[in-house]
Amino acid sequence: MKSIQKITRVQLKNIQNSECILLGIVSAEPDYKLSLTLNKKFRLSLKNNSPLKLIDGKGSELLFSRFSDISASHDLAFNLISNRSGNHFLLKKLKNVDYIFQLQDPENQNDISRLTARLREVESINAVFNIDISTLKDKNLQYLIQ
Repeated sequence: MKSIQKITRVQLKNIQNSECILLGIVSAEPDYKLSLTLNKKFRLSLKNNSPLKLIDGKGSELLFSRFSDISASHDLAFNLISNRSGNHFLLKKLKNVDYIFQLQDPENQNDISRLTARLREVESINAVFNIDISTLKDKNLQYLIQ
């Protein structure tokens, strides 16, 4: 006789990190030009950092450029990450977004709305979106909010 195996179900917890804000940016500018523009506008020091590396389903490596500012002059850490690598996307559900602007450890929501408004003033930026981490279901989101 065969014994019946008991199936154990595991519930995965929803990733919620209140210390991380993601903004989607639509811009035709190359990543280095956009980072220079953001440096001038917000007095940041975004510098080219090691790219975000992912392995796709076929086993090939995807590189997403990343510019970071983690200087002590701000209370925040900033990352500008490309959402595109060739024909592939970091966040597949947000194919209309070219860049992800990540803020870590924001202390005040008012600052975020003011930052979003100032980002919309930049001539080379076509649109800015607030990305709600709690509702976005994308497997690559875990690489952004570690």
